[in-house]
Amino acid sequence: MSNVRRAHIRRATHMGKQLTPYERELYQRLDEVVHYLWDPIGVSRVPQARDEYYSYLPTIFNLILTDAGPDAIAAFLVKVPEEGMGLPPSLPRATEIATLLVSWARILKQQYSA
Repeated sequence: MSNVRRAHIRRATHMGKQLTPYERELYQRLDEVVHYLWDPIGVSRVPQARDEYYSYLPTIFNLILTDAGPDAIAAFLVKVPEEGMGLPPSLPRATEIATLLVSWARILKQQYSA
């Protein structure tokens, strides 16, 4: 993990509070899925672009923590590239990624509550 990425995750807060270990790992997993799998502009193989999607993580993280569900997350993942990047929307891809993000949250919640 790069120093920039470590610092980004360390600085992350939710509602002004430091993240719990569960939240810190969740944030890291969300970051990985967003960067390597969602990757709407195709920069996942460019090391210098590792921070490209950092600005979207707090919204995705908040949606996950508030149990918004895959549909709400997919709507956000469609809106960002369409409105912010001028790319055509891809609801099937966004739904697939949103489902994966929710799955990560569920798996980690189980691990941290055990």
